[in-house]
Amino acid sequence: MQQGFGGRPPGPRSVLLAEVAQATQRLADAGVPSPRTDAEELAAFVHGVKRSQLHCVKDADFDARYWEVVARREQREPLQHITGRAYFRYLELQVGPGVFVPRPETESVVGWAIDAVRAMDVAEPCVVDLCTGSGAIALALAQEVPRSRVHAVELSEEALVWTRKNMEGSRVDLRQGDALTAFPDLDGQVDLVISNPPYIPLTEWEHVAPEARDYDPEMALFSGEDGLDLIRGIERTAHRLLRPGGVVVVEHADTQGGQVPWIFTEERGWADAADHPDLNNRPRFATARKALP
Repeated sequence: MQQGFGGRPPGPRSVLLAEVAQATQRLADAGVPSPRTDAEELAAFVHGVKRSQLHCVKDADFDARYWEVVARREQREPLQHITGRAYFRYLELQVGPGVFVPRPETESVVGWAIDAVRAMDVAEPCVVDLCTGSGAIALALAQEVPRSRVHAVELSEEALVWTRKNMEGSRVDLRQGDALTAFPDLDGQVDLVISNPPYIPLTEWEHVAPEARDYDPEMALFSGEDGLDLIRGIERTAHRLLRPGGVVVVEHADTQGGQVPWIFTEERGWADAADHPDLNNRPRFATARKALP
């Protein structure tokens, strides 16, 4: 038997179900990677319900604005820009033009960092998030490590419009500035530095998905010919900020797993540099520990 939304069989005249099926095909034809999910998310957004409640929308309540948002997604405008929200771990964030949309693969990076902080014998761990963007990483750490002291920095004024919305009422110390010179007042005091910096090589521009290439800010995507310019700078910043034994966590492209750990060498004052996969078992982030004196 065909299953409707929420696992229920569709009614004999489920207008919305039929329209979502049609929208799914249109999005698939446009090359959208997750057409069914996006078609349902857009329907839920337009009708003001959760995806699991779509079967409750009466035929008479079908809103023709649905086709307006489907057309926008067909043009590869990010789903999150259309709905104005992005989900990250246990957070719902506000996003839109000017800020990088947080990705699911970054959740595993944050998960590793949270485990690392919890394993430290520190009552109130000090955490710094460099290139915070929407604030997803900093807010997740503040939420899931309740006694942590979380600091975040972002350079872009356009991104900060969204960061400030998301961090309103939180206990994250948000500052505007350059990640490479940030937090001189915290030098040598930080337990964990984390960053999801720009890391796409300029040579890869044409291979980037339209949702990122055409809508995410370039500042959040690209970093020199090999994509590692900012990561090299973050290595020095992290070493300056961390206490001996403190940990750095840096996300990178899945093609850079053999390169990034080598930036954190023993000669530069690091130990235990390693690379880690994401949930799809692709190289995703590097970690290292500031060497003890």
